[in-house]
Amino acid sequence: MTARQTRIRESAMERDEWQARRDLAACYRLVARMGLDDLIYNHISMRVPGTDDQFLINPYGMLFEEITASSLVRIDLEGRKLDDSPYDVNAAGFVIHGAIHQARPDAHCVLHVHSEATVSVSSQKGGLLPLSQFAMWFWGRQGFHDYEGVALEMGERARIIDDMGDNPVLLMRNHGLLTVGRQPSEAFMMLYYFEKAARIQLRLQAAAASGPEAAICVPAPAICDRAASQFWNRSGDILPPGQREWNGLLRQLERDGATPDYRL
Repeated sequence: MTARQTRIRESAMERDEWQARRDLAACYRLVARMGLDDLIYNHISMRVPGTDDQFLINPYGMLFEEITASSLVRIDLEGRKLDDSPYDVNAAGFVIHGAIHQARPDAHCVLHVHSEATVSVSSQKGGLLPLSQFAMWFWGRQGFHDYEGVALEMGERARIIDDMGDNPVLLMRNHGLLTVGRQPSEAFMMLYYFEKAARIQLRLQAAAASGPEAAICVPAPAICDRAASQFWNRSGDILPPGQREWNGLLRQLERDGATPDYRL
């Protein structure tokens, strides 16, 4: 490879990384906008384009609503910093993310939240039930991981990987939700659909407790199979999650006068 070709390749990688940083920063802002963040805790990580063992993650101590493209920190699979960022990283928090990134080549982005609805539903034996069209995205496609305490032990990684399998979401019992995607847009939309479905489930369950007249209608398994297949096989005009919505969500961020420029 000539020196000129090398420069062109490095320049392209820099452009790809900068775009990845902007998309990831936008994802943090959107999670905060939905009220699903947890102060400075939780993470959304993304593989650095062109690498298999380098990732971008939030600087420890910044709120999701403060994250910008340039503030994201580059780390390795063990959560160690790879650049001279002035920010610290919550390395222990990357135990979960590193496991999924390492095991799932398709998991370029890994998103983890502790929202009230996701914790409540993950703590139910049946997890997310097929009670709404939003929930059909996850029919037969949700993994379950039993609570083992704060995820600090590297030995837990193997169990997280096994429990998630090839599902788009992992319900972490008594803890929260983990979603994956090929891009932040996809991981975010998986969270969006799951959160909507979880809130609907909790409202229906609360209503059903009032008496038999509020009994919940549950579609037959064959209908759930059909609906899930329609989503995942892209029937009709259905596209991968985030492909249509993402640009509109970015415009929403840019219209929000209270939101600093995440792209910087």
